[in-house]
Amino acid sequence: MSFVFWTLTLLPLFKYVFIVLRADDNGEGGTFALYSLICRHAKVSVLPNRQVSDEALSTYICEQPPETNNKSKVKLVLEKYKCLHTGLLILVLIGTCMVIGDGLLTPAISVFSAVSGLEFFMSKDHHQYAVVPITCFILVCLFALQHYGTHRIGFVFAPIVLAWLFCISTLGLYNIFQWNTRVYKALSPYYMFKFLKKTRKRGWMSLGGVLLCITGSEAMFADLGHFSYAAIQTAFTFLVYPALILGYMGQAAFLSKHHHNIHEISFYLSVPERVRWPVLVVAILASVVGSQAIISGTFSIINQSLSLGCFPRVKVVHTSNDIHGQVYIPEINWILMVLCVAVTIGFRDTKHLGNASGLALMAVMLVTTCLTSLVIILCWHKPPILALVFLIFFGSIELLYFSASVIKFLEGAWLPILLALILVTVMFVWHYATIKKYEYDLHNKVSLEWLLALGPSLGIARVPGIGVVFSDLTSGIPANFSRFVTNLPAFHRVLVFICVKAVPVPFIPPAERYLVGRVGPASHRSYRCIVRYGYRDVHQDVDFFETELVRKLADFIRYDWYRAHGVVSSPDDGESRSGASSGECRLAVIGTLAFPSFEIEETPQPESVSVGFSTAESITDVIEMRPETGQRRVRFDVDESEDDPPSEMDVQLHDELRDLHEAQEAGMAFILGHSHVRTKQGSSIFKRLAINFGYNLLKRNCRGPDVSLKVPPVSLLEVGMVYVV
Repeated sequence: MSFVFWTLTLLPLFKYVFIVLRADDNGEGGTFALYSLICRHAKVSVLPNRQVSDEALSTYICEQPPETNNKSKVKLVLEKYKCLHTGLLILVLIGTCMVIGDGLLTPAISVFSAVSGLEFFMSKDHHQYAVVPITCFILVCLFALQHYGTHRIGFVFAPIVLAWLFCISTLGLYNIFQWNTRVYKALSPYYMFKFLKKTRKRGWMSLGGVLLCITGSEAMFADLGHFSYAAIQTAFTFLVYPALILGYMGQAAFLSKHHHNIHEISFYLSVPERVRWPVLVVAILASVVGSQAIISGTFSIINQSLSLGCFPRVKVVHTSNDIHGQVYIPEINWILMVLCVAVTIGFRDTKHLGNASGLALMAVMLVTTCLTSLVIILCWHKPPILALVFLIFFGSIELLYFSASVIKFLEGAWLPILLALILVTVMFVWHYATIKKYEYDLHNKVSLEWLLALGPSLGIARVPGIGVVFSDLTSGIPANFSRFVTNLPAFHRVLVFICVKAVPVPFIPPAERYLVGRVGPASHRSYRCIVRYGYRDVHQDVDFFETELVRKLADFIRYDWYRAHGVVSSPDDGESRSGASSGECRLAVIGTLAFPSFEIEETPQPESVSVGFSTAESITDVIEMRPETGQRRVRFDVDESEDDPPSEMDVQLHDELRDLHEAQEAGMAFILGHSHVRTKQGSSIFKRLAINFGYNLLKRNCRGPDVSLKVPPVSLLEVGMVYVV
């Protein structure tokens, strides 16, 4: 009892409720929230396409230290060594994989434990063959209903949880007064040391079972985005924590008088016979609610991994238009269901399931402790000694429990280790290949002037319509498009290069999502649009995206013409334009509401540039503008006075808007690269295995980029491209 009390007090209450929950990322929690916080305060991100303009986002909160001249030594060391960047990413991926493993194991052990109470209502022979099928049936129903979304039945979750907390607290009080009113003395830490001194190795090995009392602590942090910090703190401190302590004290009081007759399912033994049926029903319902929370959290963290390029492409379905971030992933759902049922049938007891679940839980907690210690230094700007105390104190407790779980490797603990090994390999290989592809695109990009200069010799023609070219580049022309034009010398009248990029923030306001600019002079009718998403953002449907894209282009065309002719002033127009080449791209944030927007210049980059980060060096914030508010449709007209004849500027602006309108009427085509990746000669064995075998195998068996970008097949044009990395 002493171990249970102090474990519940130190880890869920002190560590999570009072410390870790404060390390939120704009109200979001979880492993990736901590990672994004660290990446914003230190240059340790391995994501490509990093730009200074991202730091101007309203959700890009980055607190400055009190003394900006004195940089933390920890920050300097982290930024200096790139191997630490990779190590930090692997640490985050391990935590993510353990959360996914928890999403597999928690439903199995929760439902199996609850259904095991049927032992008291049927004969032993019938019970042996009934519990596993009933558990599997409930699990199949639970996963089969996931595509409907939890918002349809979410209103019953709170009453079920309240009923369960009332049950365990009431039963706890009953058992305390019925069997042993002096059980409160067992809360003393003296009995922990006495227990370990008496039992030695056996006592240490039994600590793995104590971990089950704190299952769900990490889920509480991961689900922070659905609730406020104050709500979770109040509910856990004054409702959940007292109910759990009373329930476990009641169990201890019951066992103190029945330890000679101990049974595997001591909870149902301590329940009076008159109320066993209602308690069994509430327990099963509560296990389903708890499992649903873990499954939803698994979908959410996989969606975050997908957004940051650390997971193979899967189909993400948003089940609610009102609840932000509520997603369903069909492939993951059915894989989890099959594995969950297989684990239940294979283990058939709570002992092995508990060992596996305990190891996964402790691994996630250790990762959270390490990341939070970095947040204390880098984000909260506290002294390193404070982070070290946090790391040593909570890390030593978790290492003690982790070691007790690892020692049971052959008794079920092997499962989360195997799952984590497979998932980390998959995620790291996918991320590694994605970075290598980006490097290839970056070093093989060309300028639009080079393509247009080839026009007379190749006979390049402009056809009606809008051509949307997807690329990971924020500047330059991707190699797959140049190869397409070289072999088929024609492209659309209006050309838009789209870069859909992830930013290490949970969400981006719609008014700040689009960064629009020109590629070349206005007569080329070529534009660049960078669409920025946070790791919890909902990607737009294609119909809305088409309308929104054209509207943003029209807004930018009006703004750019007015700026160029002095209607909108630019503070450094003279000096920024004087030394610029004709190929530079001017970008501006275009939004639906009045907000500070920034015009950005991107100068051509040398071919030897490093991945993703050099772009940021050539970008400066230039001007603030306020776009029109309340506009919900695309406007292609120019306000002209009836008395005054149209000026040359008005005519040119009208022509460009008319061309955009005619191109929209002609239709929009989406050009995507269909990549074939292979390693160059002389590559290492690891690289050949990762790219030629691992990545290509994953690519053949996952969704295509058109699914993740929600591109309609009728408008899709794929261009084959061989990447030799």
